[in-house]
Amino acid sequence: MFNPTPSTNTTGTHRFTIRVYYEDTDAGGIVYHANYLKFFERARTEWLRELDINQTHFLQQNIGFVVRKVEMDNFASAILDESIVVTSSIVSLKRASVVFKQHITNQQQTILCSAIVRLACVNFTLHKPCAIPQIILGAFKRVS
Repeated sequence: MFNPTPSTNTTGTHRFTIRVYYEDTDAGGIVYHANYLKFFERARTEWLRELDINQTHFLQQNIGFVVRKVEMDNFASAILDESIVVTSSIVSLKRASVVFKQHITNQQQTILCSAIVRLACVNFTLHKPCAIPQIILGAFKRVS
């Protein structure tokens, strides 16, 4: 589906390149609005991978992240076959939550969409918030 090119730079931001495929678009060849949320999710996931965070390991312990809140603004449309870049940074880190600022740009550096995403760390067995595991918290602190 995606041909990702992740990279973390020294400024505490992560860049993730995505090609827009037919499946991402509506009949007019522009990205369907909900798919921007998928692009943001994939970028955050790839950033965790680059930080050597194995989400499967934590899911086996019934710990994971859930989206608590999203504020998203759409400014322009990505189009079929376009290469877009998701840039992510951590703007707030607490004991049981993390807030990401993310935006998507095209090759002309036009911001197409931006979002502030708050994630809560949750114990899935108890269905309650829990502390972010130290290994993840430490990795987030190193890049924020």
